[in-house]
Amino acid sequence: MTNTENPNPLRAFSFGGGWQSMAALVLAAQGRIDFDTFLFANVGGDSENPDTITYVRNYAQPFAAAHGLKLIELERHLRGGQTETIRQRIINSNGSRQTIPVFLSNGKPGTRACTYDFKILVTGKWLKTNGATPHNPATVAMGISLDEIGRANAGKAMPYERLTYPLLDLKIRRADCPRIIRTAGLPVPPKSSCDFCPMRKIPEWQAMREKNPARFERACQVEETINHHLTTKGKRPVYLTRTGRPLRHLFKGGDQLPLFNTDNEGCDNGWCTT
Repeated sequence: MTNTENPNPLRAFSFGGGWQSMAALVLAAQGRIDFDTFLFANVGGDSENPDTITYVRNYAQPFAAAHGLKLIELERHLRGGQTETIRQRIINSNGSRQTIPVFLSNGKPGTRACTYDFKILVTGKWLKTNGATPHNPATVAMGISLDEIGRANAGKAMPYERLTYPLLDLKIRRADCPRIIRTAGLPVPPKSSCDFCPMRKIPEWQAMREKNPARFERACQVEETINHHLTTKGKRPVYLTRTGRPLRHLFKGGDQLPLFNTDNEGCDNGWCTT
């Protein structure tokens, strides 16, 4: 039987659009990490921070092209070929497919499918289309920095991939990333995260409300859509913060609520906020 496996397994970097991913792109251009393909799973212009998408297209992709690197933007598609975003799934299902990791009334986090469906599977489809298999897995790099080493877990790899963490190998911390990015003559990107991601601190919600009310309104609408569905089912509401209060009512007169200025755990993998 002829061996049809690729003798040079596929190598790709999971590009989140944030500090770590952009620093990794610069390091690749400098020859310090051995990756020339970067995959950006865009969860949707109505879901991802729009400034992140603008940055990727105006700075990251031109920089990659100028240095012989490929930064490929991916999207999730339905069987009919239509693009699906996280927000569309929630709104179009009238909240029955909540997808995101909301907080329950007792403050505990609920389940989620956003990372898996809109990043892992989307990236995985590209990897498999380009030759990755369980017998010939792709090497996929994640942008986890040394201060977030607890998020690194190679055991969570899909069968067609092998996870690696080049920023850990170089002992690079998140705080090092802006300097690395600026050395390439690039501005530092904004924090990448969905408008309605619950893994956000209370001051960050307040800043969004004050500086970008349209994004804040989209987040409120997502929370309200999910809770409308739960109400019709006789179930308790859920929230985008641990406060047990609707996001729309979280601030009064622009003042930050006391007692809730605590950090959320954040995502437990390297697919988001990197």
